[in-house]
Amino acid sequence: MAGVTDKVFRQICRGYGADVLVTEFVSAEGVFRRNQRTREYLDFDPCERPLGVQLFGADAAHMADAAKHVVEWVAPDFVDLNFGCPVNKVVAKNGGSALLKDCPTLTSVAKAVVQAVAPLPVTAKIRIGWDADSVNAVRVAGILEECGIAALAVHGRTRAQGYSGEADWRVIGEVAQTVAIPVIGNGDLFSPQEVARRRAETKIAGVMIGRAAMSAPWIFGQIKHYLATGELLPPPELSERWNVIIGHCRTHAENWGDEEQAIRSMRARLMAYSKNFPAAKVLREKFQHVATLTDVEQIAEQHLATTAIMSDFVGQAFVPATA
Repeated sequence: MAGVTDKVFRQICRGYGADVLVTEFVSAEGVFRRNQRTREYLDFDPCERPLGVQLFGADAAHMADAAKHVVEWVAPDFVDLNFGCPVNKVVAKNGGSALLKDCPTLTSVAKAVVQAVAPLPVTAKIRIGWDADSVNAVRVAGILEECGIAALAVHGRTRAQGYSGEADWRVIGEVAQTVAIPVIGNGDLFSPQEVARRRAETKIAGVMIGRAAMSAPWIFGQIKHYLATGELLPPPELSERWNVIIGHCRTHAENWGDEEQAIRSMRARLMAYSKNFPAAKVLREKFQHVATLTDVEQIAEQHLATTAIMSDFVGQAFVPATA
């Protein structure tokens, strides 16, 4: 998830129970050309292991070279190949999900990277197909298994769908039934109950959480607790959620080096965090204008105070009258 799964956010997710982490996807061409900004995307701390570096590209030789350099530079626990990104600028260069309709190139890329970094595991992520008329996830999964891919994440939408409609878990289940390598299911997993249902209905080896974690990184712990006990944990208290947000902003600003640029770059992330907050619409309007950490802290202070007042008011309104 470009622009989302940076080091700061990955460590938040790990703190709430995520078992395996993957970097933002990195352009193989950027690595191949030794681009410094690309190199920065690869930075991670030991506490994030096990961690994989995700690469995208369509040139087998460049992908293999990039994978080797990534291993030399940062020694990830595995390399992940992105064959699922639906974004136009990636697809236009025959990357991401474009390779779902170009199986010869997909095959050459997968084989080249597997051979380049062996014995390090190489995983891949795909969508179920290019569009509704070319759902080929089962075929692609078989190809990737033959190429030596160690595990496969499958998102249950086509490229044409983007993130609209519903993820087709029937196809994910067919993939898991067909190949021997572990299959990780992804798509529309926004609650522990949904994860439990999909695990019961398919032979998936695990799940990959994406968009749900953007607004609720604590979902990993909630899922684990529910699968272990059948008990649904409530979300953290509002004050804890605000502590997560402020901590995220503070660390991001420290890493960036320019507080104003860092906080401005966090606006979209703050919008995501506000989901399911009381008075979320008001918060989103305020987040559009934040430029400093103090701005965020003041919004948090005001929101917590207002929410407490409203809670007290509602509580008093329903106190039974006494004679």
